Amino acid sequence: MRTFLFALLMSAMTMAAYAQIPAPPDVKAPPADAAKTASGLASKVIKPGTGKEHPTAADTVTVHYTGWTTDGKMFDSSKTPPNQPVSFPLNRVIAGWTEGVQLMVAGETRRFWIPEALAYQGRRDPKGMLVFDVELLSIVKAPSTPSDVKAPPADAKKTASGLAYKVLSPGTGKRHPSAISQVTVHYTGWTTDGKMFDSSITRGEPATFPLDGVISGWTEGLQLMVEGEKTRFWIPEPLAYQGRRAPFGMLVFDVELLKVQ
Repeated sequence: MRTFLFALLMSAMTMAAYAQIPAPPDVKAPPADAAKTASGLASKVIKPGTGKEHPTAADTVTVHYTGWTTDGKMFDSSKTPPNQPVSFPLNRVIAGWTEGVQLMVAGETRRFWIPEALAYQGRRDPKGMLVFDVELLSIVKAPSTPSDVKAPPADAKKTASGLAYKVLSPGTGKRHPSAISQVTVHYTGWTTDGKMFDSSITRGEPATFPLDGVISGWTEGLQLMVEGEKTRFWIPEPLAYQGRRAPFGMLVFDVELLKVQ
């Protein structure tokens, strides 16, 4: 499956093996009826959607797409073999996509003319303005930022290490994981200013890992949980990344413990 999180490009040699999807007649420049944003992004609805909600930058979207340079050469497409749509968090792609797809609703197809400053900024091929036809198939909404993200509330419990936590929904299991257990979880993490920085929910699949291979706040905190439980943790920096890497400061996680191996 084509990787799409950090690039919108396949090699020219690979693409040469596939049938080229013809470029639209207006590939050279945005037509007069294209809408333009303050950033310089131009777009035109090719087919209206049936959805009502627009994605946010934190949401995960599933799309079909084809990209051309302004001389009409196709350089990438999800519709070439194996003809599979792609899914990605909208804040992990080029700026023109992050901005443009937020204008769309599910079911919509839109053509974008993305200036170089919102694409690869001249740092890599393809250079110059890029033209994409994008069909937005579905949106997975990012979890909402908790109202108590800034600090643990009065009813949160605190351990001797400084880890604070609050059970959001009780579990059905009886067994707690040990420090060396392998666990499967769904989770979302925020900084205390409310910015989501990671989520297995927006990726569409839970995470599995050994509990002794993560930050110490997770190693300690998940041992307090049972299967089926959902808990919010406020993890101080000494139990997180210790100021050595981003995200810095206290981190807040909602964790659902799905399975203890």
